[in-house]
Amino acid sequence: MQEILVLYYSHRGSVRALAEQIAIGIHQVPGAAARVRTVPRVSTVCEAVEDEIPADGPAYVEPRDLAECAGLALGSPTRFGNMAAPMKYFLDGLAGEWANGTLTGKPACVFSSSASQHGGQESTLLTMMVPLLHHGMMVLGIPYAETRLNTTRSGGSPYGATHVAGMDGLPVLTADEIELARAQGRRLAEVTLRLAGER
Repeated sequence: MQEILVLYYSHRGSVRALAEQIAIGIHQVPGAAARVRTVPRVSTVCEAVEDEIPADGPAYVEPRDLAECAGLALGSPTRFGNMAAPMKYFLDGLAGEWANGTLTGKPACVFSSSASQHGGQESTLLTMMVPLLHHGMMVLGIPYAETRLNTTRSGGSPYGATHVAGMDGLPVLTADEIELARAQGRRLAEVTLRLAGER
């Protein structure tokens, strides 16, 4: 069984909803399983700390999750065309994993959510890819063979699954967003298995 890490930060639940659909897509591929994890919030008050275990949802990511995963799906909400601070803070702390090549050669994909249709989703996805490339990962998108990329009126990009939450921040995914997220999860799982010599 090849375990794929689905790692995200979500403020209002939209990125979490995408992560859950990507995990479903991963589980749809025999021989693949998803391990869902999140990152804690950061604070402008240096003394503030998060509990070691989140109040709800998946556990916080640990270094062993990165070492043990065969692939990675990375998600963050959009903040002015870039990833949110908690995800950036987490990635900035991976110098040891970079030096050790922990993620080198593993496949990865990215996903995001924003309040508006043109709220910077694609630039967020692109900037999330950059640290993954520095880690030597193989970054995957969603090919246009997924016909919903041509018909969606909500989220979805060849760079990765996305969600348009609206100004009210609702985490309710459209049918297109669900299917594109699942397709991304399946593609990541299939490539992971091929790289492991299991397909």
